[in-house]
Amino acid sequence: MKRIILISDIHGCIDEFNLMLKTVHYDSNLDQLILLGDYVDRGPRCKEVVERVIELVRNHHVIALKGNHDQRLVDLVRTPDEKIKSKFLEHGGLQTILSYNSEEDKGILEQDIHKFIAHMQENYEDHVEFLSTLPLYHEDEHHIYVHAGINPAYVHWKEQTEYDFMYIKDEFIYSPFDLGKKVVFGHTKTVDIHDQAHIWFDQDKIAIDGGCAYGLQLNALIFENGEYRTEYVSKMK
Repeated sequence: MKRIILISDIHGCIDEFNLMLKTVHYDSNLDQLILLGDYVDRGPRCKEVVERVIELVRNHHVIALKGNHDQRLVDLVRTPDEKIKSKFLEHGGLQTILSYNSEEDKGILEQDIHKFIAHMQENYEDHVEFLSTLPLYHEDEHHIYVHAGINPAYVHWKEQTEYDFMYIKDEFIYSPFDLGKKVVFGHTKTVDIHDQAHIWFDQDKIAIDGGCAYGLQLNALIFENGEYRTEYVSKMK
């Protein structure tokens, strides 16, 4: 593989994602594309993003990690916990509901989350199963890739909880690490770390979530021959 291309937190921004792949001239025969999770919620076309990610994983050896929003959708469909339902709606779930609406169902599913759950169980169990089985991390000779980060309290980072892989923020971001590899992560918008949407580079970690679903941009980090290059696509109107 000539290049490693990293993208995170697509959140329903399918147009920006497809444009980014064109912008970086992605070629699955030459490049390793790694996606760091959060394909659903907040953005307008979550279903299309999930469909695109499934196709890329199955046909183009793409590595896709699981984000907290992806796990929340799985939990919503598969468990009866009322807290999950409220969290789902509180954190951008309505956009996912609308994305999975058909024309016949339009105006119905968003009014009754139980109908949406039944709709997903009956028609999109393959999407739910795909999201449920995504890995929490990936590692190669150069980097450790995670959705949210690594808990510094663990001597062996792979032993941390699933929750840490998908949710940790400041405790990871502002702690020094000596793992022999940089940690590349999403989850926390880079604008919240250094007041700009571009990729944030630190001595031992790299943050790449540009906040596309918040009206900012979709970032890509390209690693080639030991050097980094960045690209971004601004949120389309």
